[in-house]
Amino acid sequence: MGASEKRELRSRLKVLLLHLLKWRHQVERRSKSWRRSIDDQRLRIAMVVEDSPSLVAFPASACDAAYRLAVSAAIAETALDEAVFPEACPFTIEEILDPAFYPEPQ
Repeated sequence: MGASEKRELRSRLKVLLLHLLKWRHQVERRSKSWRRSIDDQRLRIAMVVEDSPSLVAFPASACDAAYRLAVSAAIAETALDEAVFPEACPFTIEEILDPAFYPEPQ
């Protein structure tokens, strides 16, 4: 049981972070589909944790690795320079999972 849920949480966290980064750094390209993806990933992460309460702390521990993957994907998808993205995740896990949080440009 736990390994597949952990893989799913890592994958969903990476996609969520990717879209949060794109939301922050490509204001002119924001779309309903990005918002839908952000909302969907948050909901699905919450559902996995609800089904497996022992994984409640896992998203926080997986955040650094998921962020590195999200940055790589963001660079490939946006053609933005790597230097645009902070070395460490600029969002707290509370912000990442908060249904009301959509990052504004810095």
